[in-house]
Amino acid sequence: MTRRIIALLGRRDEPTDAVEEYCRYLATALGERGFEMSLVRVPWAERGWAAALHELAQQAVNWRGQSVCVQYTALAWSARGFPLRFLSVIKVLHRAGVRVVVVYHDATPYAGNRPVDKLRRAVQLNVMRQSLRRSDLAIFTLPLSAIRWLRRSTGNAAFIPVGANLPLAALTTEKPSESPRDVLRVAVFGITGGETGRNEAARIVEAVGFVASKIGKLELHAFGRHADDCESKLREGLRGLPVDVHVKGVLAAAEVAAELSSADVLLFVRGQISTRRGSAIAGIACGLPVIAERGAETLGPIEKAGVALVSGERPGEFGEALLRVLTDPQYRASLAESSRLAQSQYFSWQAIAASYVEELLKTR
Repeated sequence: MTRRIIALLGRRDEPTDAVEEYCRYLATALGERGFEMSLVRVPWAERGWAAALHELAQQAVNWRGQSVCVQYTALAWSARGFPLRFLSVIKVLHRAGVRVVVVYHDATPYAGNRPVDKLRRAVQLNVMRQSLRRSDLAIFTLPLSAIRWLRRSTGNAAFIPVGANLPLAALTTEKPSESPRDVLRVAVFGITGGETGRNEAARIVEAVGFVASKIGKLELHAFGRHADDCESKLREGLRGLPVDVHVKGVLAAAEVAAELSSADVLLFVRGQISTRRGSAIAGIACGLPVIAERGAETLGPIEKAGVALVSGERPGEFGEALLRVLTDPQYRASLAESSRLAQSQYFSWQAIAASYVEELLKTR
């Protein structure tokens, strides 16, 4: 018998919605295990909260007894990251008699030292704590030990990492069977916007420039969100060095998979790596060595992948790690193999779906 599940989403993210993609890939994998997952949005941003909650209540009448997986990020339920209305969504679902599963994609409150940042952080922590208490099951994309506000005695919490939102079935995680290239290729998938992105671009320039000055010609392929915003900074920073710079913006998932599968290493500069960083896990899924910064969230399966970790505390660490990966073929191959194994065991949608089924069946 097919078991039905609802994935409930808030406001759509633009230009791409990673949470919606997550749900679609998960739905496909769950379908292979006898679960039918349907995606439903709460259109509060388009229609206002009163109308959206009324519509949700009408829909939820037909979901009694089913599991509704409510996808939480702060900005999905509030334009400015004050997601108080998220608790209203949970209340409507409880009244309808559904099993409430909250999936915390954003389990860490936002940083910042301004008064508004501190208020936002307090609101987010309050919402996450209350929604956890009101849920039948809470799924976190980080190991539970990495979530500071979570009590160890919480019995309804489970950890399931995210997977790569990529169509990997058409690809192989082994390197293409083409003749070896003379030029090694460094991939960068996504850069943060604003001032943070400019700092990340500077880190890319420093690392790639350092390696190019040591070993000669390289290719840098930067793509994804805000990569094209940083194109001039990347080109200017690497001017005069033997680096072919290729920059693209947001790509279709198949193009992302092709770019990553054609690279020799993924340079991940968007903060500390963890099991919730989908752009880093995309590199792992494509069988790449990944160079990334270690942090408080760098726990669990991510440590078993082919990740060369740096502390990020002193200049040059990314460059030194990149130099070793690109100049030591055996080390590079070992990291790539570790990524392939981690993908199979932890980050594939089949493994993620198996974990979901195990946890969902506990709540019946």
